[in-house]
Amino acid sequence: MANNQIFHSGLGEPEGPVLLADGSWGVVEMSSDTGHVSVISPDGTTKKVVTRTGRPNGMVVDSAGSLLVAESMNPPSLLRVELDGSVDVLMTEGDGVEFLFPNDLAFGPDGALYLTDSGVRRDTFQNVPEADRADYPFDGKIFRIDLSSRSAVVLDDGLAFANGIAFGKDHALYVTTTADGLIVRYAWNDDGSPGPRECFADLVDHTKPAGNGGFRGGDGFAFGENGFLYSSVVGQGDVTVVDEGGTVVERIPVGGDQPTNVAFGPTASGDIYVTVKDAGTLERHHVGVDGLPLLPSS
Repeated sequence: MANNQIFHSGLGEPEGPVLLADGSWGVVEMSSDTGHVSVISPDGTTKKVVTRTGRPNGMVVDSAGSLLVAESMNPPSLLRVELDGSVDVLMTEGDGVEFLFPNDLAFGPDGALYLTDSGVRRDTFQNVPEADRADYPFDGKIFRIDLSSRSAVVLDDGLAFANGIAFGKDHALYVTTTADGLIVRYAWNDDGSPGPRECFADLVDHTKPAGNGGFRGGDGFAFGENGFLYSSVVGQGDVTVVDEGGTVVERIPVGGDQPTNVAFGPTASGDIYVTVKDAGTLERHHVGVDGLPLLPSS
C-alpha cells in the first residue's frame, strides 16, 4: 500500500459507503445507539445524520440521487431514503418470501436491483455463538427486484449467509457467502438470467487464526476497472484482492478486525474507501486503480 488514512472516525458500526454526486459520502451506522443513514462531507471533516431507520445495512444510490437501503431490522425491508430525510418502505418481502436479513444491494446490467438476504433474522443471528456461526443452517437468498412494480423473484437460495453483491467486468454476478468464506459467481445469460452458482474464490487466509471466535468471510466488495475484486473480510481485518481468475493477489490490512464494505473513490483518485465496523471508521487506501463504473438503475 502506498498510503492510507482515517477519512472519518466516530461512526457507529459503519457499512454501505456510497460516493454521492457532490463528492460527499453516504454511509450507514448499524449500532443500536445510531441506526442512521449519514452523509460525510467531501473532505471527511463533518457528518450529517440524514435519518434514523433502525439497523440499515447495505446501500446504493440510484440515478435520481435517492438512497436505496437494505434495512436489516425494524422491520427487515428495502427502503428509499431521500437526502431530506424522508423514507419510503418499498418492500418487506419478495416472490412471496418475507425478508429476514436484507444485507447488500447492487444494480444489474438490466437496470434491476439485486438484493442479498442473509437467511436468518438479525436477533436470531446475534444469539448464535460466534464459534457456531460457520455451521449454522443459513438460507441466504438473492432477489432480483423490479423497482417500478415493487416486485421480486428469488434467483438462488440456500447460501451460507449471503452478503456482499456486485457485477463484475464480465457482467457476471458475484456474491460473498460469509459463513463459508467464499465468493460465488453466476455467469450472465443472454436472456438476462444468471447461470448456475459456481465457487469463484476462497477469501479466508487459512494461515492465520480467525478473530471473533472463528466467524470470518467476505462482506461487501467492489470491482476495479482492471477486473480485480476488492473484498472486505470481516473477522480477518483486511481487504482481500482477487484477480479475474479467482486468485488472491494481495491482502490490505485495515485498522480493525471487522471491515464491512469497500467502495472506490472519485475517478482518477486510485483510492478505495473501507468501512471498519469495530473501529467506527471510514478509511481511505490508495491502490492506484479506479473503480469499475457502477451499473445505473433503469
